[in-house]
Amino acid sequence: MKISLSSQALAAATSDLVAIGVKGDQLKVDPNVARIDVLTSGSLKRLLADESFKGELGETLTLTTPAGMKCKRLVLIGLGKGEITDVDTRFFGVRASQLMTRGGSLAVSAPATTSTALRALAEGLATGAYKYTPYLTGDRKPKRILETAEILATGKTSADAKAAINSGVMVAESINLVRDWVNCPPNDMNPTALANAAKKVSSAAGIQCTVLDKKAIEKKKMDLLLAVARGSGQDPRFIHMVYKPKGANKKTKKVVFVGKGLTFDSGGLCIKPAKGMLDMKCDMAGGALTIATVFAAARLKVPVEVHGIVPATENMTGDDAYRPGDVFKSYDGKTVEIINTDAEGRLILADALAYARDLQPDYLVDHATLTGACMVALGAWTAGLFSNDDALAQKYAGAAEQVGESYWRLPLNDDLRDALKSDIADLKHMGEGFGGSITAALFLREFVGKTKWVHLDIAGPAYSERSHGIYPKGGTGFGVLTALRFLETLG
Repeated sequence: MKISLSSQALAAATSDLVAIGVKGDQLKVDPNVARIDVLTSGSLKRLLADESFKGELGETLTLTTPAGMKCKRLVLIGLGKGEITDVDTRFFGVRASQLMTRGGSLAVSAPATTSTALRALAEGLATGAYKYTPYLTGDRKPKRILETAEILATGKTSADAKAAINSGVMVAESINLVRDWVNCPPNDMNPTALANAAKKVSSAAGIQCTVLDKKAIEKKKMDLLLAVARGSGQDPRFIHMVYKPKGANKKTKKVVFVGKGLTFDSGGLCIKPAKGMLDMKCDMAGGALTIATVFAAARLKVPVEVHGIVPATENMTGDDAYRPGDVFKSYDGKTVEIINTDAEGRLILADALAYARDLQPDYLVDHATLTGACMVALGAWTAGLFSNDDALAQKYAGAAEQVGESYWRLPLNDDLRDALKSDIADLKHMGEGFGGSITAALFLREFVGKTKWVHLDIAGPAYSERSHGIYPKGGTGFGVLTALRFLETLG
């Protein structure tokens, strides 16, 4: 989508739709409401009363275009009460774009004109227009899409304002890439395809990208990743992306992101029921998020060295599939007894985290659709946050709060560590029935050493059965906003 900044008056906008944000506690004094009320000879305020429009966040009211305005449609969108935050502004942009079901052109009145607000508005406009349509044909395929959006802001447009909008578009493009990759059917989004996607965006942004094939993974002795891959006809891949900012030196912070890249999870021999398998194309959302985060970091030129590591495989039931009771050695040498083949994500992450630890990062961050237990604890819209460092946990949670993504810190409860003890190996890879998301995090902790680390269990918000807030049905792209804000706080 092309998003531009304009200082033209509302009445001059010729777009198919003009969207105006209004605060619920300022309807009577809002200058745009007053201006339109004059153009409609006082009918707007009567309509507000008749429709009981309160200006609640996201509430909409469509108006007949008054004489004196050139747009085809006009809509008011509520901004809620109190101070207008960047989170509110982003949501306003999403709602405005979502109204463009038939495509066309859109103009919005900027609720605020700070650089952060304009960036958030652009993020909202470009992500709100998202639709996944590659597999639609004939009449199902949309005839028009939202092609352009214009942000109407009073005063002279500045270079900083335009740069902020461009940054917002770049962030949105990364979020939409995550959605595309997660929504892609698993017959087309296999480990090789995910690796090719990483190479494509890396080439576009000047990022170094190394992809290890099965033989190279075998040489690295990543036997946990190989164990999970054994039941699939698709060979695994191990992706390592590196972005280094211009002028990087020994003082430059280094952050390594690790993402779970299960492109399809049948559960292995501990097979899932059919319904539980239906959406398992989304089990690579952590890997998709990781790739998109490094891509966006490079385009935004964040002054931080950023690595992205994705172990990519399927978990299938072929005749060489790994079994409960098997024991495999991890990349860092620890032996692991397999308890349930449907707890495969922590296995491939274990090898990836140990590899990432050896890069000696300042911070190590992993994203994974790891446990249903986390959804039981926190619901569908909140991710679990675990960390071995209080300051890092607070910093990451603070970044999430700034952008409006929902995380909740859960404990690395050492009382549950005994559940991972094995009689025949160094570790079992899962504990008993209770505290499943915690024991999974405790297992991962075994492979990060003393590195400052945060584990993000995004099983709930990475994929949605229905649209919610700023997120569409299907792949949501959850986590990109927080990851990027976290990186920007380090610069």
